[in-house]
Amino acid sequence: MTLLLGCIADDFTGATDLAGMLVRAGMRTVQMIGVPETPVPPDVDAVVIALKSRTTPADDAVRESLAALKWLQAAGCHQVYFKYCSTFDSTDAGNIGPVTDALMRALNTRFTIACPAFPENKRTIFKGYLFVGDVLLSESGMRDHPLTPMKDANLVRVLQRQTDRKVGLISHDTVRSGPNAIVSRMDSLRSEGIEIAIVDATSNEDLMRIGAACTGLPLVTAGSGIALGLPQNFRKTGLLKQEATADQLSFPQGLRAVISGSCSVATQAQVADYIDEGRPAFAVDPLRLAAGADVVGEALEWATPLLRDATPLIYATASPDSVKMVQTQLGAERAGALVEQTLSAIAQGLVERGVRQLVVAGGETSGAVVAALGVKGLHIGPQIDPGVPWTMSLGEPSLALALKSGNFGTVDFFTKAWRNLP
Repeated sequence: MTLLLGCIADDFTGATDLAGMLVRAGMRTVQMIGVPETPVPPDVDAVVIALKSRTTPADDAVRESLAALKWLQAAGCHQVYFKYCSTFDSTDAGNIGPVTDALMRALNTRFTIACPAFPENKRTIFKGYLFVGDVLLSESGMRDHPLTPMKDANLVRVLQRQTDRKVGLISHDTVRSGPNAIVSRMDSLRSEGIEIAIVDATSNEDLMRIGAACTGLPLVTAGSGIALGLPQNFRKTGLLKQEATADQLSFPQGLRAVISGSCSVATQAQVADYIDEGRPAFAVDPLRLAAGADVVGEALEWATPLLRDATPLIYATASPDSVKMVQTQLGAERAGALVEQTLSAIAQGLVERGVRQLVVAGGETSGAVVAALGVKGLHIGPQIDPGVPWTMSLGEPSLALALKSGNFGTVDFFTKAWRNLP
């Protein structure tokens, strides 16, 4: 077996998002939780290693990413893909720039691209500016993100503050002209000493053009969107055959539940919609956690009698004002850790009670939950919404998991997910 694409994702839901896009494009893909300790699983074309490095200290993010790269190189992968969020979540200290720098050094390459565009989820780049829907990133809900507030929509400036390498732009008029024009622009930027290029993209057609132009790059850095455009390169060389059943899995049956830790605008709306539909919901209060209340026991006692006839939601999702109030009293790090520990312990308790189908909202929350459940890897199944597929855990017990990035999904995602489970 030849591993064609080796991917390093900076959070769990981002990894699932990327893996789902690769499956859509016909690549048999597995997602591994953390740097694997085992060989490449059989009969796969791509491996996505999910790290929890988006908001860790930059040195830790670099160390973990290089460890993932070492494993992928040992597996013989043809191309490396560093995946981050479509909203380019990072601070001026990193981690996108430092990790990109480290991967470029390790791969001995002097040029790569950066393109977080995901038009299906209304993330587009024009003239280097990232838009979320019809507004600039800096005017979207991301401006109030509690860990990585994005107050500048100009990605050239954002990335330049994180790296000593020169950052340039491949603008939309070049992208629209096709792969050859993009490659020519890459060559021009290299001659100018530019080593990383932000690439405009406003449609899936743009992503396909960009993907085709990346065929010779040892390293691609992007959101999940460009995953649509990379498999064609392997197919053209005969390394990848059309795989019509890449997303067909036999999912386990069992009880259902939803856990939500994200406080994004999208997830707030999804939680509100679920409650407005009259479905059972239990709110986790971080201040009660800090005071020592047995919220895990309370939540499980509340959920247990409901599981046979309903799908309970247990959530810590809250408005920006509520989050700021809690962080002021507890500190952002402590508040986040308390919520993650609590939701992951609740997830363990739900699985012990027979839950085998679980929706989890939020990258950090998803990471904590899969770690608590001992999940080492995921088979990738069909898409629920752009960027969010159903997955099936490797090992026992077999679990159907939908790990949703906080920003993704329609307002009815928590009910739609079950309709899309085979």
